[in-house]
Amino acid sequence: MSSTRKKKRPDHANHERWLVSYADFITLLFAFFVVLYSSAQVDKRRVGQLAMAIQVAFQQMGIFDASNTKPELLNTDPMPFSNVQMIENSQRNEALGRLVNSPQGDLTNAPARQVMRDLQNQIESALAPEIKQHTVTVTPTKEGLVVSLKEVGFFDSGSAAIRPTAIPTLAHFVAVIRPIPIQLRIEGHTDNIPIHTARFDSNWELSTARATEVIKLFISQFGVKPDRLSASGYGEYYPIAANDTPEGRAQNRRVDVVLLNPISGGAGLPIERIPTVVSRSVPPPSTLSQGAPQN
Repeated sequence: MSSTRKKKRPDHANHERWLVSYADFITLLFAFFVVLYSSAQVDKRRVGQLAMAIQVAFQQMGIFDASNTKPELLNTDPMPFSNVQMIENSQRNEALGRLVNSPQGDLTNAPARQVMRDLQNQIESALAPEIKQHTVTVTPTKEGLVVSLKEVGFFDSGSAAIRPTAIPTLAHFVAVIRPIPIQLRIEGHTDNIPIHTARFDSNWELSTARATEVIKLFISQFGVKPDRLSASGYGEYYPIAANDTPEGRAQNRRVDVVLLNPISGGAGLPIERIPTVVSRSVPPPSTLSQGAPQN
């Protein structure tokens, strides 16, 4: 008995199997971009918080104007990200008691500007001879008033010791600012000529030492409260003139007394009024150091 064997048909290759791998790849790619999108939203929120914190700080310093825009709270739609940041910013500042839109804390309001204008007029009147001799300059900025004490009138070259002839000038200046409850930042600056002496190894040290000497004088002889003062040295890195001429370098060798804008009246002094002290007939430094009121 013979059996008939069926002829085996050849297998055909499935040319559509790549669709399975392609579908798996698309699924993984979709999941990858979902994760990226989620991460981007978290980063966007963090970047927004950082940006708002920087903006708040600049507004409190008077560099940026405070915005009176209020986010819409009654809305059925999801709240925009910017509105969320505005609310968080307001809550943070309210907790600190320093709202950006507070009239007393707004450095751009009219009373604060008037205070600084009056203060500038008084300083310019008290230091008129020094300003005329170009040993002192008074410059208004958004941060406050910058009173520049040029090296030629206050220090010997390469020295941090204040000249005795400069003490009366500083006494006239302190007589104006001592009754006014504002903060003072003393900044030392030099030109770009390197210095290397037994005491000062660099311009950093010289500029810091000069600022510190001015602070020591304000405290020990003129009775200024230490908590109103701060010192910093910037070396040659913040010039106000080009260092390629002797005149420009002379302008850069200075100590800047920065009178910061008042954020509040301070010590019960109304921000709309400051004492008037324009006379140059002040007691000598020795008298000030003995009975100077601690303001």
